Amino acid sequence: MRKLILLLLSFSIVTSCDDGDIINVEFDFDDTFLACGELVFYQIKENPFESLSLQITQPAITLEDLIAIDDDGNLIVDTEVVIDIENAGNQFNYRSYNNNPTALFCNDVPPSDIQINEDLSSPSGDAYINVSLLEDDNDGITADLEDDNLDGDFNPATEPTDTDGDGLPDYIDVDDDGDNVLTSVELADDNLDGDDDPLTNPRDTDEDGIPNYLDEDDDNDGTLTIDEENESTLDQNPANDFTNPNIADYLNPDESATLPATAYRPHPINQVFTITLRVEGIQFPTITQDVFDMGTLSDSRLNEIRLVTPDF
Repeated sequence: MRKLILLLLSFSIVTSCDDGDIINVEFDFDDTFLACGELVFYQIKENPFESLSLQITQPAITLEDLIAIDDDGNLIVDTEVVIDIENAGNQFNYRSYNNNPTALFCNDVPPSDIQINEDLSSPSGDAYINVSLLEDDNDGITADLEDDNLDGDFNPATEPTDTDGDGLPDYIDVDDDGDNVLTSVELADDNLDGDDDPLTNPRDTDEDGIPNYLDEDDDNDGTLTIDEENESTLDQNPANDFTNPNIADYLNPDESATLPATAYRPHPINQVFTITLRVEGIQFPTITQDVFDMGTLSDSRLNEIRLVTPDF
């Protein structure tokens, strides 16, 4: 929680310039804010009801613009965005209310039972917006353990591990060995050591020292796992092909029929965008704070799935 000090002139000063008393009112905002429209960022608190809001019209940007990616999955907006509040249409406001103001924001018809008690708009300042993107395959192995350099920096320049050479580093590859059986399926074990960590005892069907999730031929029968499909499915998923109902063909050394694969499965990549906002150089007549760190945007649109099908 961050604390901002609001110095309110008493009503008697405003109306009759009486004794000049200054009332110090302390209010707390959460470390998150919300977004709507094209484009308004805002945060609200209760007891008392107050809000901070930033309306952006120049340049005309949307939340979708901020989280747009190129064909390689990289952010198009990859530098800090600076919004000049002095430009016409860009406004940073503090407001207080008689009731919860949530319904006021981004509604065409605002409710009639909410009264704005105080409305302050800054004539100056700059807003700084930063966007970052973290991708993961959610395959049961944490991304830092799938980075060749173990440095946590998933930059293509650092040559992260790409076991199957399909162009997707392992940390965003749901099928690390490229055999069309998901890593999350091949990684499973019986938790014999009781530590609930499949990486300490990964499944290795043929006991060749290569765990299934990194092994092109899981049962060591001479037929690649990716080619152990049968004609009844042909869905790029050897895990659901059974001749013996008790074991999939790709794990059964007694079954080695070959049906060459023609494509890789589509790869869903989980994307988590983070947007932070701070505002500096603010001038409110009754607020001494001139820097507002509004924290991190909370919005369901910041969680996306990028679908990639590697070239076969």
